[in-house]
Amino acid sequence: MLKAYVIGPYTAPTSYEVDQNIQRAKVVAAKLWGLGYAVFCPHMNSAHFSGAAPNENFLKGDLEWLAHADIAVILEGFEKSKGSLDEIEFCKVHRIKIFYDQYDCIWEYLTNYVENPDCCII
Repeated sequence: MLKAYVIGPYTAPTSYEVDQNIQRAKVVAAKLWGLGYAVFCPHMNSAHFSGAAPNENFLKGDLEWLAHADIAVILEGFEKSKGSLDEIEFCKVHRIKIFYDQYDCIWEYLTNYVENPDCCII
């Protein structure tokens, strides 16, 4: 089973916006599970854990999970999130395939990729 990791903004100025970020990530994670990927969604893993540990602990822990991913799917708004940008850079360094959720065509591609990763050139 291929492993997918969801990258996108979590923190926001208001709790409502944090909830919206979590919800967007949750929707993408559910789509990926439906396609047959094993998914790690950090938004869901530590939802509303603010103050439970230093933010750096969450960011470092997320990279531990990301290191095992075959692909990463990036949500809209990533460019405003330092954590997301760090995760994208990590993917580039570790040659983890990156897909951007804002392009609808990725879902058909990811369906084919999970069925036969050797057939698809990225």
